[in-house]
Amino acid sequence: MIQNKTKNKILTDESKLLSNPWEQSKGLMFSKKKGDYGLIFDFGKERQVSLHMFFVFYSIDVLFLDSNKKVVDMKQGFKPFTTYTAKKRVKYVLELPNKVISLTNTSLGDLISIK
Repeated sequence: MIQNKTKNKILTDESKLLSNPWEQSKGLMFSKKKGDYGLIFDFGKERQVSLHMFFVFYSIDVLFLDSNKKVVDMKQGFKPFTTYTAKKRVKYVLELPNKVISLTNTSLGDLISIK
């Protein structure tokens, strides 16, 4: 479960942790859209992160978290076959269902819980 602790809202009930480079490079490529499901990328330490949506055929929301799991950047409606580079160094990236950010009023500075 991924929860916005600041707003006390559940972002997704189901999630999968991706901690090795192979899983992280594959991400959601060639996957089918899943309802309430998220991916957690743990990079081990804060770093500059760029993402792509090549071979992902649906839009998603993305949260970028620092080592304290505070939202430092976000991308709403990340569209297929586009790229995005986080504006700050991050330790975690959360790929979430489209519109979760707006539906939960998640904003910069919110603290996120990953269970």
